[in-house]
Amino acid sequence: MSEVTVKVKLPGGAIEHTVAEGHGPVDAMNNALRKALRTTYPKIEGMHLEDYKVRILDGKLATRAKTRVLIETSDAESSWCTVGVSENIITASFVALLDSFEYFLLQQYGHETGGDDAS
Repeated sequence: MSEVTVKVKLPGGAIEHTVAEGHGPVDAMNNALRKALRTTYPKIEGMHLEDYKVRILDGKLATRAKTRVLIETSDAESSWCTVGVSENIITASFVALLDSFEYFLLQQYGHETGGDDAS
């Protein structure tokens, strides 16, 4: 089990600080973001992570290589893919996952979500 803590600044300035567990770091991040956002954005329950792919972009660099993470997400109406790239696989995963949440929220609620303040 992995555990993740997130702190999200919501519209209006409220701060939601949550902790969640999951079967690995990406599942824990997904659960923590959902927990932080579900009260303000209840439609988030209709969004589902469908696929998670990791690719090393330049294997010759070994542990210094950049990692690309592709996340495919869907709801009842559509599906979309987001990408994160970093030398740190957790950072790349978080970027891709956060972009997926932001895309969904923009589609459903039609305004900026303030996602740059998530940490």
